[in-house]
Amino acid sequence: MTQNPTPIHESVREHYAAQARASQPCCGDSSSCCDSKNALYPVELLTNLPDDVASFSLGCGNPFAEAGLKPGETVLDLGSGGGLDCFLAAKQVGESGHVIGVDMTPEMLERARLAASRLGVRNVEFREGYLEKLPVEDASVDVVISNCVINLSPDKPQVFREVFRVLRSPDPVSGKPGGRLAVSDIVTDGPLPEELQKNMEAWGACVAGALDVSEYITGLADAGFTDVKVQPKGDASELIEAAGLKGKIFSAAITARRPL
Repeated sequence: MTQNPTPIHESVREHYAAQARASQPCCGDSSSCCDSKNALYPVELLTNLPDDVASFSLGCGNPFAEAGLKPGETVLDLGSGGGLDCFLAAKQVGESGHVIGVDMTPEMLERARLAASRLGVRNVEFREGYLEKLPVEDASVDVVISNCVINLSPDKPQVFREVFRVLRSPDPVSGKPGGRLAVSDIVTDGPLPEELQKNMEAWGACVAGALDVSEYITGLADAGFTDVKVQPKGDASELIEAAGLKGKIFSAAITARRPL
């Protein structure tokens, strides 16, 4: 990684390194940003995955519900963590497809690579890097997915620009549309209290860095995306209720597409 980490990066990285070292999904922690595992994915998606992989979910939704992955596609997972979403994507794109997971936490990358080796998954690779400077070539990806990670970035407009950069442009000859974004993330209805935004622990818990819905839409549009949609998908966690923010912050499914 060549980017200099900010204090927020360091705090978030240590938070998730601890999760990886403890081998405990954040959904098992009452202070997490997640719903229960069974609420995130249909049972059939998790078929044939060992419990320690299937249960290690650090997300707030199911990006596959909107991604519409097809055999042969190249998929990029932002903040791939223990690798669960990459392994699920690998099933859907098949042997002719390819999945890249990017994460800034070495402990998570080690966990994901060990799981890939144990599962014998050959169409997945994991790269170390920041969302603000993705280690991925221009116009090389069909679909970008992410699960409760973009909210952790201190520079979301730069993340949106990077996602736009790595997605494929439409092909006027074949008529193939441009690459697409399908993520689950935490968003807000209005700004959060300044005190909460400065709370490093709340950043790691997927709360303090959440963008207002209108800012999320504007940020994606400013980066060049079209067909931007944000669909609320329910409350985010017990932590939100404890902070008195119920109804103010929630998980959402966010989709967009790269035009010409």
